[in-house]
Parts: sequence; structure tokens; C-alpha cells
Amino acid sequence: MISPGASTKTETTIKLPLAFILFGLGAFVTAQWILFINSDSLTNGIFRLPEIWMGAHFLLLGWIVMVIMGAMYQLVPVAFLTKIWSEKLGFIQFTITSTGIIVFSLLLGFKTSHAVYGAILVIIGIGLFLFQMGMTLKQQQQTTPMTWFVGTGLVCFLVTIVAGLLLVWTMAFGSSFNYTAIFHSHMLLGVAGWFTLLIFGFSYKMVPMFSLSHGFSMKWAKPAFFTYTIGLIALIISFFIQQSSIQTIGWLLLWIGFTFFGLDIIEILKKRIKKKLDRPFTFSMIAIGYGWMIHLVAVLLRIFSIDNQTVWSWLIFLYIVSWVMFSILGYLYKIVPFLWWTHKYSSQVGKKKVPMLKDMIDDQIGIILFITFTVAVIGLTLAGLAQFHFFVALFQGVMLIASLYYMYSIVRVLFK
Repeated sequence: MISPGASTKTETTIKLPLAFILFGLGAFVTAQWILFINSDSLTNGIFRLPEIWMGAHFLLLGWIVMVIMGAMYQLVPVAFLTKIWSEKLGFIQFTITSTGIIVFSLLLGFKTSHAVYGAILVIIGIGLFLFQMGMTLKQQQQTTPMTWFVGTGLVCFLVTIVAGLLLVWTMAFGSSFNYTAIFHSHMLLGVAGWFTLLIFGFSYKMVPMFSLSHGFSMKWAKPAFFTYTIGLIALIISFFIQQSSIQTIGWLLLWIGFTFFGLDIIEILKKRIKKKLDRPFTFSMIAIGYGWMIHLVAVLLRIFSIDNQTVWSWLIFLYIVSWVMFSILGYLYKIVPFLWWTHKYSSQVGKKKVPMLKDMIDDQIGIILFITFTVAVIGLTLAGLAQFHFFVALFQGVMLIASLYYMYSIVRVLFK
């Protein structure tokens, strides 16, 4: 067993989070390229194809999961005032997980029946990450609402991965268990459980930090946590017993929980000292509005018994992109410059002239990028619902170009 390092400082070496983030950026572009060359399937609303699975898992595992892992290696010590249990284990985990994601995603696309072997690597890597975070959070002196969100998000992540293994095991060897219920649970816990609960938790730290807010109450944090978590449980139960009324209640609880979270964020922003928010950070705040609206649409679809697979597929796409992905794009545009400036220049302040933090990345380019992403997502969704192939390919191409330039903007920070 790898023992924790002897260092008593809480900061993580910059190489560890950056390894995850840079891999994630490459996977982000790869996913957009795969979706672009398979835009005809997107047009027809056919998402359950090997090629789309490959692109989706490069996006979800390669981009979102890896970036979140990297961010957690940096943010957990800051947010919970406890050092990462073992940085050496972190680098081992990165190597196994990144290799597993590449192998798994490619096999999903080209040799689906063999994808289980890549999935095993991914699970080992993620298992190491969960162990790492468990040992790290165990060192925390006092639990907070952030602990609830992050801890439960990690549990959802574990169940998501187990469910994913069951799915690829079925593809390889066959099985008699309830494939549809497991598939829906896998998607729900991966997207709404792991991603959303984690964004909720860290937003309670990052929103006050980036907006310089003080004196807020976080009075809705506990109701948000319990309501959202109970909603997840209700939905999973409904998938297995096929009870539509429980499913409607589940979606309603998710929307109410999201609303409670939004009320806390509104209060935090009202108590801010920094009146003019940075544009990338504003983009992450707008993403909260997108997430709230998508939850509301899901409730309305259930109330009116709209079960059209294409409509729900595009709603899930919007959820992943406009809520989860946009949140990460906005936060990352702030986190990486801060991370690099602190690493390279913080010790030189007062000794020689150093660049200001705002000079590390071009906010104006960021505004253009975020507007481009927004237009592309809206255009892609509308074109997909209307099944206009030319415009699906066009807007997916715009997404690809924007993702390439976003990656360039982030990597460029490391040369300043």
C-alpha cells in the first residue's frame, strides 16, 4: 500500500491536476471530432450506436470526468483544508485511468464486444481515485454541506461505474438482468448524481471565492442536498418497477433541489464585493440557469407523458453540454490561470515585476468562445430535432472549432 507523503502542506503539486486537465482537453477535442464525422447519426436521433458511444465516452469520461478529477486534486485540499493522501498514488491513478479511457472508448466504437477489457482498466483507475478521495476526506476535521455533496457525488460515481461494467459485460457475455433499468440508472447517476452533486458542492466554495462574497447563509444547502438525493433514489426505483408516477415525483424533486441550490447562489452573488464579475465565471453562472430550465423541462415532459426517445436524447445532450460542460468550461478558464500564476509567480511578488493574474488569459477571447459554444449548442439541438443534416453538421463543426481554440487558450497559459 502506498503511504501518504510526509509533507504537511495542503497544496498539491501542479503537475498532478495539470496532467488530468491537459488529457481532458485532448479528449474534449477528440469527442467533438468523432461527433462531427458522425453527424448523420445525430441528425436521425440515433444515439445508441458504437460510434456515438465512443464520442460520448471520450466526452464524459475523457473530458468531464478527467477534468473534474484534476480539479478535485487541486480544490479538495483548499476546500477541506486537508492534503491529498498520496500524490504518488495520484500519478499512478492518472496513468491507469487515462489508458483505460482511451482503450475503452476506442473498443466501444470499433470492437464493442471487447470493450469490457478497457472498462476494467477504467474501473481500476476510478477505484484508486475513490480510495484516494476517501482517505483524503477522512482526514477532514469537521464536515460541512460541501462534504455531503462531494461525498455523495463520489458514491454516485462508484455506482455509475459498477452499472457501466454490468452494461459492457452484457455486451460481451450476455446476461438476464434488467438491462434498460441499469442503463437508465447508469446515465442518471453519472450525469445528475456524480456531475451535478459535485458542481453543487464545489460551487459553494468557488462562487464566493471568485465573486468575493461574504456574510451569506447557505440556508438552502441542506434542503438542496436531501431533496436532490431523494429525487435520484425515486427515479432509480421507478426505472426498476416501471412506475411513471414515481418517476414524475423523482424529476420534480430534482428540480426543487436544483431550485434550492440556485437560491443559495443568488444570495451569495447578492453579497459579493466584486460588482463586475469576470466573463468566464459569469458563463458558469449562466450555466446554472440552463441546468434549472432543463430540470423544469424534464418535469413538464413527464407530467404530459411525452416519452419520445429523440426528445429525451436531445434533452440529455443539452443537460450534459449546457449545464455540466458549460460549468466546467467557465470554471476551468479561471482555475488554470490562477493555478499557473500561483505556481510560477506568487513567490516572486515584491521581488521583481510579475504579470497580473488577469493578464494570464484573454477574457475577450473567452467571451467570443463562450458565445460561440452557446450558439452552436442551440443551433445543433434545434437542427437535430428538426432533422436538418446540413445544419447539424455545420453547428457540430462550429463546436469542434471552438473546442480546438478553447484548448489552445488554456494551453497557452502554461507558456506565460
